[in-house]
Amino acid sequence: MRGVEDALTKQELEAEHCWEGEDRVPGRPNVTAFRQRLRLHQSRWRESKGYPIGSQPMVPKQGGPKPRPVGSRLPVDFARETGANFITPNALQAVRTRTAITEREQSFDHQRVWAELLWSPALCFNLFGDLAADIALADRAVHTWWPDTPGTVTEVRFAHSPGRLDPTYLENLVYFNVAFVLDLRDGTKGIMAVATKYHDRYRRQPPKPKRLPRYIDVTKKSGVFHMDALPAVNGTDLIHLWLEHMLVHSMLQHPSGEWTWGRFALVHPAGGDEFVDAAARYRATLVDESNFSTLTIEDLLDSDVLPKKTVSALRARYIPR
Repeated sequence: MRGVEDALTKQELEAEHCWEGEDRVPGRPNVTAFRQRLRLHQSRWRESKGYPIGSQPMVPKQGGPKPRPVGSRLPVDFARETGANFITPNALQAVRTRTAITEREQSFDHQRVWAELLWSPALCFNLFGDLAADIALADRAVHTWWPDTPGTVTEVRFAHSPGRLDPTYLENLVYFNVAFVLDLRDGTKGIMAVATKYHDRYRRQPPKPKRLPRYIDVTKKSGVFHMDALPAVNGTDLIHLWLEHMLVHSMLQHPSGEWTWGRFALVHPAGGDEFVDAAARYRATLVDESNFSTLTIEDLLDSDVLPKKTVSALRARYIPR
């Protein structure tokens, strides 16, 4: 991937309908260059497959503003009909299965998951779709990527929360991109929860005041944070990592006693400086890192767990050369 010194020019990006203001991060040229490179890579992948170009808005309205082409998108109707955003039959089946059900209070962007080539939830289905189709493979993968994971994988759940807006968890809408449910062989369960990131950004987002007491309660009971950690995560760009991690802990603290082991993992591309930096700052708030983990997409692909054909397709799709 090219560095700041030979970053893509506006003219290069405009020529392929990839000049987007949202990719630019003031004061962080490496992050800007990385985001622009990923967008261009997705556009060129789409072109290499002969797929048509999408637009903004994603679904143009008759009589509305004239849509403009966006190289890193597919037309929504085409994407739904063909499943072109998904690189294996198992990934496509996983997304069809997930979009056919609705978890309570879920918010799920169907247009983006089908048509946005940069969308991290779509990446998640592509990364882990083969595991949803083969639980034995899922068990081997989880124990390869996180060797000290106890028990046996029994289920793979995409875009999952144990209870959105449920006060016995976090009483919010946070969910995991994918969760591996574990049988711990003692009548209880474990959860290996994963957030996948690709072109995303971590932005500041203050929690709603009425929910903050619940967040603080779960945080204190978890016992994994420094005493002065709250200002470092609450209302900062680390809030998303914090709340996803705390959702795991809310499961471990649930009065049902159903969950007795849990871990939260962040998976991101190796060149994603923003994710590396955020994870490092988040680790600095922890006194116990045992149930927080980070891996790169490249780590997963290099582990010789996923089928070779899937690995090849994932590299071509997501790793710029």
